[in-house]
Amino acid sequence: MAPHGNRLLPLLLAFLAAAASAPSSVYGDERAVVEVSGAPDGVVWVVQLSDLHFSVHHPERAYDFRRYVGPALAMVNPDLVFITGDLTDGKSKDLLTMKQNEVEWIEYRSTMKDVIERSKLPSRIFYDLRGNHDSFGVPTSGGDYDFYQKYSINAKSGRQGRVQSVTLENSGRKHLFVGFDSTMEIGLRGPTNLFGHPTDKQLIELDQSLSQWDTEFDKAPVTKTTVGHFPLSFSALTESGKSIKDVFLKHSLAAYMCGHLHSRFGKNLKRYYHRITQEPSLYEHYYQFNMHQGYAIQSSKENCSEEAAHIEEFWEWEMGDWRRRRTMRILAIDDGYVSFTDIDFSLGSKSIIIVPTFPLDSRFMQRRSAPRDFSCHVKGASTFDTVRALVFSRQEIVSVSVKIYDSRPGNLEVVFDTEMKRVSANESRGDMYLVPWNWRAFADPSPNRYWLQIEVMDITGDTSVSQLRPFSVNGLFAKVSWTWTEFFVMGIQWASLYHLTLRCALALIFVMLLVPRALIVLFKDQSGYTYLRANSSQWTLLKYLVGGFIWFFIELSRTILVWSFLWVYIIYLLVFPWLFGHPLTEDSGLAYMTYRGWTLKRSNEAFHAGSPDVMVIVLPHLCFVVLPTILILAAMAAERTAFREHYFSQSGKKKDDHFQKSRRQVERDSLWSGRWIRKILIVLCLVVLWKHWKQCRGLVKAYAMNPLLHSPVYFYFVPALIVFSVYKTSSI
Repeated sequence: MAPHGNRLLPLLLAFLAAAASAPSSVYGDERAVVEVSGAPDGVVWVVQLSDLHFSVHHPERAYDFRRYVGPALAMVNPDLVFITGDLTDGKSKDLLTMKQNEVEWIEYRSTMKDVIERSKLPSRIFYDLRGNHDSFGVPTSGGDYDFYQKYSINAKSGRQGRVQSVTLENSGRKHLFVGFDSTMEIGLRGPTNLFGHPTDKQLIELDQSLSQWDTEFDKAPVTKTTVGHFPLSFSALTESGKSIKDVFLKHSLAAYMCGHLHSRFGKNLKRYYHRITQEPSLYEHYYQFNMHQGYAIQSSKENCSEEAAHIEEFWEWEMGDWRRRRTMRILAIDDGYVSFTDIDFSLGSKSIIIVPTFPLDSRFMQRRSAPRDFSCHVKGASTFDTVRALVFSRQEIVSVSVKIYDSRPGNLEVVFDTEMKRVSANESRGDMYLVPWNWRAFADPSPNRYWLQIEVMDITGDTSVSQLRPFSVNGLFAKVSWTWTEFFVMGIQWASLYHLTLRCALALIFVMLLVPRALIVLFKDQSGYTYLRANSSQWTLLKYLVGGFIWFFIELSRTILVWSFLWVYIIYLLVFPWLFGHPLTEDSGLAYMTYRGWTLKRSNEAFHAGSPDVMVIVLPHLCFVVLPTILILAAMAAERTAFREHYFSQSGKKKDDHFQKSRRQVERDSLWSGRWIRKILIVLCLVVLWKHWKQCRGLVKAYAMNPLLHSPVYFYFVPALIVFSVYKTSSI
């Protein structure tokens, strides 16, 4: 027996070591519940970071991440940490070549290891999702170029699949967090890798994860939150036309936290969704003007039944990026009420962090519960009876005070100022401060009359104040208007709008080329310059401008060669490939791109990818190259006709020696003699050619193309046509 025992002992030790090093079963089983310890009753908080963009060309991003995030996480001590995509940059120094760089992934792994060690948090609470930059040039999942599967925390923890979930429980309330990866399954290189591409299978998995606690025997309240990289405005529909939005509405999420857009587009990249009963209008499929969709006036008599409480809704909260803004978000859930605070490390580290948890910010609170809670008190009076805030500090806290301001007088006047008391708790990971208040005194029909601010001072004398935020205890919601840039990235459903915009651009081109030609056939010489000039005095200014605009394209259609070449080019763009290139890796086979997307081959079968992502090539080319070219060439043709008419008329007048020119005629002759209009049009041609050259240069770098071999028509047709048109319209 002794020899057998000696052989079995190493095997037993190896088995125990493997079991100890394996990920915790609690975090591996989606239906398992993690009991929150050391936190105030009914409160959980998590941290979100996004768009790190660690780059070999910008080492300061990883350096600052080590310096600020590790100590901040040690101070905040969250229940979970989510990193929502774009872990690495994957771009060349000139930003034109986009592919995976293993050195950046090694830097990411090293940085995260250092941050985890400094924060003294277990690595199992970290979840890192993939962004579009993390899938640049990844032909297959798990292949040689898929460094996410090699260096990410999720991969190291054995978390496989596109949907990951974890449930936290505190004081009988469950908090479900679901991470969702909708990056391309076959990662194209940029710039045609911009959208999230969920599949029908992924939406089924997402629905199952979000419904895992929707059972009859388990009546514990559940707060559901999802995290991902892509906002819904940059998420495509599935193969069957389904949207992530419908799944989120079905489960009435507290919030969907995402990244991707960065802070340079604005600070209010947030959007509210709810299921409307009436049929949505046509425009609602394409855009939404305001942050709050379908703002509803609250009923004066609230229905307190359970059925009335069910409203399908959710918030979408895009957060700022680490790349430039050095932003970190803390999301807190206090007895089901969800709030967040964004921390800006661009000016240095923070010694005090404040997260007010009640009352909620009236700009970003949910509508399902707020008015009903005020009228029906379904959560009990204790929820409303105190002002509460989480306070995290490196030093001992000396005082915490709350101030409430009344904005009705026209300026902010303090109407409530008192000290807050710390909630005693053993081994508390976060200090909860609260103070009783007469909340009924702050009920007001204006959702932004009263403003809340928390002030904290530590033992060193360092003070910090929270951002002023409006609140409404009776559940009214303050409207926030987007800026134009915020509307551009959050309010427009680009995946749906691409095809509509493409059809409109093509329709406009057809009208500009076909209608004038039809007018020539119908009216012959009467639609020309002579007819327009003869009747101009009888027309109103608007009719004259419209007629002049039509005349431009009539003259273009009379320049048969130029007009025919334009038609050939438009037909080419609709029927033939725009370009050939390497959208995956340099050593992969050539693929071609049309306005429908890239056509790739796998197992000798062709399939399409990159739609609507190719809009970043198609729409700029049509709108900023093709359309301006048509307009400028039409203006050149019209200028030539007008100059010819002027030249012939002046030649006849010169025979009369006694003819005296008026001042206006002298100025007009000077203008035409130099043909300054033509020179201006040539300058505009150079602007269009410069724009076209920039696009072509970017494509050559992005997809390792040879312009002469891989896309001569796309690259050279427009410049050649412009040069030919300049020559053709030079003479009279």
